[in-house]
Amino acid sequence: MPRYVTAKMRQAVAERARGYCEYCACPDCFSPQPFAIDHILPRIKGGRSVLENLALICQGCNNHKYDKVEGLDPDLNVMAPLYHPRLQVWSEHFAWSNDFQTMIGLTSTGRSTIATLKLNRDRVVNLRRVLRITGDHPPAD
Repeated sequence: MPRYVTAKMRQAVAERARGYCEYCACPDCFSPQPFAIDHILPRIKGGRSVLENLALICQGCNNHKYDKVEGLDPDLNVMAPLYHPRLQVWSEHFAWSNDFQTMIGLTSTGRSTIATLKLNRDRVVNLRRVLRITGDHPPAD
């Protein structure tokens, strides 16, 4: 097992994610910064560099996630685990608002992930608005 993410692993993760951030659902083809590979369970907390622990992540989400595995659910005021793209189903934890511009947390995990990673930050919402107009948002399931 490699201690780092290989080029082959990076390609496999990007293909599996179909070029979208696995947290905020923004496409990498419209990002001014390259996407990163996220250790869902950070290496500092025992996470390994294996495909089951890796996700494609945009720079904005990566900056907010850093080494976090849980966050505050703002509705219940309790700590909850962050969304795990390999073990959980997106639609069980998130939904789109009627205009498809903001993500809505359906569970404590969804709400804590939205709040912690700031998934509805202004620039992401603006990008979703433009991509909706061009028919490029939301991403297909």
